[in-house]
Amino acid sequence: MGNHLLSAKATLPVYDRNNLAPRIVHLGFGAFHRAHQGVYADILATEHFSDWGYYEVNLIGGEQQIADLQQQDNLYTVAEMSADAWTARVVGVVKKALHVQIDGLETVLAAMCEPQIAIVSLTITEKGYFHSPATGQLMLDHPMVVADVQNPHQPKTATGVIVEALARRKAAGLPAFTVMSCDNMPENGHVMCDVVTSYAQAIDVKLAQWIEDNVTFPSTMVDRIVPAVTEDTLAKIEQLTGVRDPAGVACEPFRQWVIEDNFVAGRPEWEKAGAELVSDVLPYEEMKLRMLNGSHSFLAYLGYLAGYQHINDCMEDEHYRHAAYALMLQEQAPTLKVQGVDLQDYANRLIERYSNPALRHRTWQIAMDGSQKLPQRMLDSVRWHLAHDSKFDLLALGVAGWMRYVGGVDEQGNPIEISDPLLPVIQKAVQSSAEGQRASSHCWQLRRSLVMIYQAIVCLRQK
Repeated sequence: MGNHLLSAKATLPVYDRNNLAPRIVHLGFGAFHRAHQGVYADILATEHFSDWGYYEVNLIGGEQQIADLQQQDNLYTVAEMSADAWTARVVGVVKKALHVQIDGLETVLAAMCEPQIAIVSLTITEKGYFHSPATGQLMLDHPMVVADVQNPHQPKTATGVIVEALARRKAAGLPAFTVMSCDNMPENGHVMCDVVTSYAQAIDVKLAQWIEDNVTFPSTMVDRIVPAVTEDTLAKIEQLTGVRDPAGVACEPFRQWVIEDNFVAGRPEWEKAGAELVSDVLPYEEMKLRMLNGSHSFLAYLGYLAGYQHINDCMEDEHYRHAAYALMLQEQAPTLKVQGVDLQDYANRLIERYSNPALRHRTWQIAMDGSQKLPQRMLDSVRWHLAHDSKFDLLALGVAGWMRYVGGVDEQGNPIEISDPLLPVIQKAVQSSAEGQRASSHCWQLRRSLVMIYQAIVCLRQK
């Protein structure tokens, strides 16, 4: 396929790609990274002559994504979808694309150990950290983590790969790199630091100390709605650009990136592309996780159960739209302390973004991995309300919606395909509840929530 994308009807790379230096290794070449961090880098190269390039790596899954990228000279298309029009750009900042199953682990580790590598960034979703959402600690008893600890030179987890790369850099006398999580978790830099240092301590105490002394783990807040790529998405991109791109991705026009300015070996000037560099990301993380992601999950579970396939479908129902807006401002906003942000304006913008008919963001996609998402999206706010003796009816409804959703059957009696790393535990709880066992308080809460969610959905649909 070669350079066929350079003939696309799109904004094309005008910079000399040969002058890019691969200084960032990114783990998790998924749709979000392509539409977010990749675009920031492309803007910097296009408008500000940045020479920061990427090595893209997938460790588990996504083999076809990497193969597609390799076949088209590491170029890919990002289409921005507004209600009125689509625009496209071809991103050219990727220097090399690798997959453990295609290229081998040693090739990946060798890339991470090149002297000029300054940053290893990640978008591997919450479950990729193998940490407890409740405590933030690495699950050292997880089978994949156990396997890596027993065989640290042949790791399979992202944490194991990062630590092995750092160990090799230390042994070679090379400087450490910054490790930057770009996943939707509160204080994701602290989570990344905790899992890396805990894992390192389990295999080599001296290495763990070297990591603590030499590696930084900045926190980030990332925001851009990027629906899962479908055949329809790719067809629309081809119609727009005139070129077929199997690695293409579509997203909304809005993007935001807030970054803790804490880098051990330099960084791109992301602020020139619109990112915000701050000393404390947590207030921004909590704002986004609770108001955006929390309301997204709220709509995903309740909307899916009511038969709505997309978030914009929910927005066309005034009862769902008003409920999401009330959740943001009445129950999530009071829990936040973020300076210089008008939360009512922020909520208005979120409702506008959700209503974009071009996005067609599936409720099922957002509903995935709820056990990993609800703590930071809803449960932390519930704790705040309990401590302040205030009402949280909509938050309770959202949690009840998740409980009803993981029951595995929708309101029409059709089976729900549940995707969650704790699915066996969830299924056991649901089965116990169905059998009427009262041994677990969790099962009792589930039964109570089933009644609650049925009543709530009936109420919403009849208004």
